[in-house]
Amino acid sequence: MDYSEIGEIFNPLSEKIKLELNINKEQRDEWNNRVRKHLDKRNEINIQVKELISEVQKQKIVRDAANIKVKELKDIRFEKSEKLKSIRREMKDKIGDKDIKSNKKTGPDPRRLKAEMDKLENMYERGAFSGKKEKEFMNKMKKLSREYKEAKKNKQDDEVGNMKRDEREAKYSQAKAHDDVEDAVKKAQEAHDLMMELSEEVDRLRAIANNAQMEVTISKREADIMHSRYVVSLRCIHSMQDLLKGMVTDDDQEDRVGVSDLMSRLMSGDTLSTDELMSLQRN
Repeated sequence: MDYSEIGEIFNPLSEKIKLELNINKEQRDEWNNRVRKHLDKRNEINIQVKELISEVQKQKIVRDAANIKVKELKDIRFEKSEKLKSIRREMKDKIGDKDIKSNKKTGPDPRRLKAEMDKLENMYERGAFSGKKEKEFMNKMKKLSREYKEAKKNKQDDEVGNMKRDEREAKYSQAKAHDDVEDAVKKAQEAHDLMMELSEEVDRLRAIANNAQMEVTISKREADIMHSRYVVSLRCIHSMQDLLKGMVTDDDQEDRVGVSDLMSRLMSGDTLSTDELMSLQRN
């Protein structure tokens, strides 16, 4: 067969392959665009995941510190509660179950009254109150005895009042310690809840990132398939052109050597420039 006969067979076939070549190129470029799109999405989400993980760690530190504070405040509350119990036990031992009002009354010191009674008693024993003075002594002693008993009662009431005051202060202190514990527990719980919420968001974004990575893998595989078909189409076209150009001059043969070099580089996996790819299609 001569050149014209071979050309009549190869030219229509070459045009058909060129059409498929362009389709494969467009599809390859489209899949490569998808690869880039899914890569960008995956990378963007991974940045968000990294930031969220950092925030989770911060909230964990806040939660752990709050839990330590809770433990410390519980110890303080326990001490306050024990002090309140101790005061109440002491009150029960001294005044029983009756609620004695704490009324502070003014009056003489029972110790002074007792000293005065002892002094009169000594004087009586030495005979200082003989005759008519003995009655005076007895009246004086009765009066001092009444005052002494009243002073002792007032003294007891003062002690009860002091104990009740101590109880009120201890009760307030214990209640405040309890409120401090509740506040610390609330802060620890809030930090824990936020940490869990952020962790759930991390898991959700990771699932999206994994899906994006799967799309990257699928798109890259399809792009590689389209590129392989593109290369095969180019090779078919150049194989037909090689047969036709084998019948041309030496100058044309030199140009064909350059094209063959480009084709060899392409098949070996090298990346060709746009001008080199256009040169392949033209030849």
